[in-house]
Amino acid sequence: MSDSARTADGSVPAPLGLTEDRPVYVVGGGPGGLAVAASLRERGVRAVVLEKSVDVGASWRRHYDRLHLHTIRRWSALPGLAMPRRFGRWVARDDMVRYLEKYAEHHELEVVTGVEVSRIDRAPDGTGWQLTASGGRVLTGRAVVVATGFNHTPRLPDWSGRDGFTGDLVHAAEYRDAAPYAGKDVLVVGIGNTGAEIAVDLVEGGASRVRIAVRTAPHIVRRSTAGWPAQANGVLARRLPVRLVDRAAGAMTRFAVPDLTAHGLPRPDIGLYSRARQGAIPVQDVGLIDAVKSGRVVPVAAVESFDGDAVVLADGERITPDAVIAATGYRQALEGLVGHLDVLDSRGRPVVHGGRTPRQAPGLYFTGFTNPISGMLRELALDAGKIAKRLALGK
Repeated sequence: MSDSARTADGSVPAPLGLTEDRPVYVVGGGPGGLAVAASLRERGVRAVVLEKSVDVGASWRRHYDRLHLHTIRRWSALPGLAMPRRFGRWVARDDMVRYLEKYAEHHELEVVTGVEVSRIDRAPDGTGWQLTASGGRVLTGRAVVVATGFNHTPRLPDWSGRDGFTGDLVHAAEYRDAAPYAGKDVLVVGIGNTGAEIAVDLVEGGASRVRIAVRTAPHIVRRSTAGWPAQANGVLARRLPVRLVDRAAGAMTRFAVPDLTAHGLPRPDIGLYSRARQGAIPVQDVGLIDAVKSGRVVPVAAVESFDGDAVVLADGERITPDAVIAATGYRQALEGLVGHLDVLDSRGRPVVHGGRTPRQAPGLYFTGFTNPISGMLRELALDAGKIAKRLALGK
């Protein structure tokens, strides 16, 4: 929807059948925000999505080229629109972008692009919320759903000597494909799903040498075993005791995944689900196991510092890669938006999410700020229904 469609106060005129003066504002046009908006619309609640980029699904457009979902197509769809079967079981990045575009069109969502919300406050009259946004806009809504995304702002550790490194150093958010690294010696820092997949991509794309810096050995699982997806285990795990899941996962891993200790990747001491509850989800294998076994990807110690052309590792080893790709995660960067409302924990993440709203901030909802073992898209869809139900009841 274009700027010209806005009313004088910067809001968007309500479509036929949705006549609320104060809409629910949804901050973020990724899958979480779109799912909430669609669920609200289905219940007759007007929702306006505010997206700072020029298109929906902006973060998905920026992901590396070879990315496929690690969750199955059927459990990755958002409410009210199945993903086409032609996308296959593991949906590619470009197909995910097409799906998000189609989703907004199919549900006739009110999406205003090019608008960045910088601060959320209680409305001056004490009812609802006031949003301060780009272009001098001040918007007032009955409620706000923050869906700006788990992978919002790249986090690059402040390693000593980093700025003086003479090689190439980029965050994984800037990585697209292996072409620029053909024939080069590359160090990938971080062995989460992103780091593991980039390392495999580099090997397949012709990098002369690929090492991966590991601070804590991850749990590695097959994406699918005998047709049974790892995501199904994650869904079941959330319904079972942690200790039981740890034992079952350990047995399954020993059966399905070879011991890579001799290659520099020992099995973790902490159980899979225990680690997941701490925020470290398992790495789904898309070629890492074979690459490590064959020596094409070599695990090394964590990065300690930089020194000119050298990277100093935690075990004292000095290596001189041509390039370093830091798969070191993201910050949610919510402090400027809602930090003054006392709704964030010590890690800067919302104290509640989904259908719950902070006691001190009723009407303020969050979705997409957890990294669940059962699959983020699946949980976003569930959150959307819970949020819409509460707001339809006037909560």
